[in-house]
Amino acid sequence: MLRYDVVERLHRRQRRCETGPDGGTRVQTFGGEWLVIGLMTIAAFGMGMTLLNLNLIIGPSKPSAAKAAPYESGLPDITPVKPRYSPRFYVVAMLFVIFDIEAIFIFPWAVIFDDLGLYGFVTMLSFLALLFIGLVYAWKKGALEWV
Repeated sequence: MLRYDVVERLHRRQRRCETGPDGGTRVQTFGGEWLVIGLMTIAAFGMGMTLLNLNLIIGPSKPSAAKAAPYESGLPDITPVKPRYSPRFYVVAMLFVIFDIEAIFIFPWAVIFDDLGLYGFVTMLSFLALLFIGLVYAWKKGALEWV
């Protein structure tokens, strides 16, 4: 059922591209969308760089020791700064994100499992094997142990 719908849509799209509004043939061009995307990317980057440089040129800059000091509710800092988080916290968070993304890839695969056939099954097995190897590596390195 799914394959038939995809093929039918492709045939309709090809028929639309082959005939113009007046019934004559027209030439199909590729890459017009990428040009717009490229121009928008260049414009966004240019606007960001312009605003950053404008801030450096126009913005007031009078550095002093008082401005560089840490500020907490108007009181001078009496107690030492709290220690930072251990890097293990960030490693565990990144591992969580990786395995969460794995689940995001498995759900659509499971929905169209019948249409993918053996190729889809082997591809997903290789994906899961690669993730399992990464999990074993992280486990052996001690990245999953909480201190």
